[in-house]
Amino acid sequence: MNLLRAAATVSGLTLLSRITGLARETLTAALFGASAMTDAFFVAFRLPNMLRRLFAEGAFAQAFVPMLAQRQAVSTDDPAHARRFVDAVATALFWALLAVTATGVLGAPVLIWLMASGLGEDPAALSAAVLMTRLMFPYIVLISMVALAAGILNTWQRFAVPAFTPVLLNLTIIAAAWGLAPRVDPPVLALAIGVMLGGIAQFAFQWGALARIGLRPTIGLNPIRAFLNPEARGLVTRMAPAVLAVSVAQLSLVINTHIASRLEAGSVSWISFGDRLMEFPTALLGVALGTVLLPALARANESGDLARYASLLDWGLRLTAALALPCTVGLALMAEPLTAMLYHYGRFDATDVEMTSRAVQAYALGLTGLIAVKVLAPGFYAQQDVRTPVRIALVVLVATQLLNLLFVPTLAHAGLALSISVAAWGNAALLLVGLYRRGTWRPSAGWLAWLLKVSIASTAMAALLAAVIPQFDWVALRADPLARIAWTLALVGIAGALYAGLLALMGVRPRDFRRSES
Repeated sequence: MNLLRAAATVSGLTLLSRITGLARETLTAALFGASAMTDAFFVAFRLPNMLRRLFAEGAFAQAFVPMLAQRQAVSTDDPAHARRFVDAVATALFWALLAVTATGVLGAPVLIWLMASGLGEDPAALSAAVLMTRLMFPYIVLISMVALAAGILNTWQRFAVPAFTPVLLNLTIIAAAWGLAPRVDPPVLALAIGVMLGGIAQFAFQWGALARIGLRPTIGLNPIRAFLNPEARGLVTRMAPAVLAVSVAQLSLVINTHIASRLEAGSVSWISFGDRLMEFPTALLGVALGTVLLPALARANESGDLARYASLLDWGLRLTAALALPCTVGLALMAEPLTAMLYHYGRFDATDVEMTSRAVQAYALGLTGLIAVKVLAPGFYAQQDVRTPVRIALVVLVATQLLNLLFVPTLAHAGLALSISVAAWGNAALLLVGLYRRGTWRPSAGWLAWLLKVSIASTAMAALLAAVIPQFDWVALRADPLARIAWTLALVGIAGALYAGLLALMGVRPRDFRRSES
């Protein structure tokens, strides 16, 4: 299997997901603006989303994929071995999350107060947040089953279906916002309804894909038997450190949301809209590389091929340097035009553009670090070492909150984003040092020359954007949105072409990015 082609497939489908996600956020901004009610939705959605990352995509995937890869390796001798493991895990996960969901629905008022007590200053927004939390909490069961399916499909190198699945959520939310907002009270409730419908659509789509490879799980009716299953208990044992690791990251998110809810009304929305823009390259590059690397690293570890293991990590880091650094430069300089092009419609006004742009710029500074973490962390997970990333995550959590004390008093909501960015670089550095010390990664020949070429091309691109962007009044161009869209996309295209062209002139060729994997 060509890993670059696999990563490109995931990245391409993720691009579609992010485009529809941006369309979703654009519609949200236009219909609801950056208001207390929009803050209420983002807070309510963050709770089940946080638990999804805690129990499913984060901790679950990190423990589940390497264990499944082990069972896949012996499945030729015992074809039912992997299936029994999948059934036991699916049953235990389903019943555990059903209990969590019931607790969340009942305890929604307490959860909202813990997450964003600042909403209490607007009783209507607080009430809406509680209602939407109760409505969306069952989403965690659906999306966790989706994450289970994605882990299976990725292990069997069926990357396309999991990468496309988020598109369904975005399209469903768009349809619900467009069609239901005028018919429900408060109108923002339409977004919560869209989330639940989207969860159903994603579940149905991936469950069908599992049936086609003969690995659709059977969820048993006896949760006690599932929890007592030795393989399910083994997964829980390995998940425990990963849960702690993801919990640290989510705790940081909770603290930041709580702080934002106590700042100016709209602050939660500004950092959420900014985060959406930052997630665009993070998903295209970091998530795509991490998705492809984890199963490949797990197979290399299982076969004892440490040279291939180190080579895979080095390949991922080289791609990160070549692709993430220019994205960091571009996103920081293009923050205002991109924010205006995507969000400056309807109730989203000039102040919202300025405030969201500040968050985007602060997030952009940590983009390369965030993407590097997506590549480096699988270097530990594939060896079923989650404790080291946990210890690093704890250090990062403390550092993030200390940075908040430094940045938030002067930068407000943008200070929260800047703290995350600085901490991301620290996280990546500590992970890299850890891999180097254990001998898992060694820089291959030519790293310094590679970084020099990337830096020269990125600097030239930055000079171009810095000269051209101030020539436009991006807020005033709201009167001619098509011209604003055309100029913004043209700048992105020209900057990208300049960067790629300069790399080509310096001898960088497509073959330098290729990587094959059996």
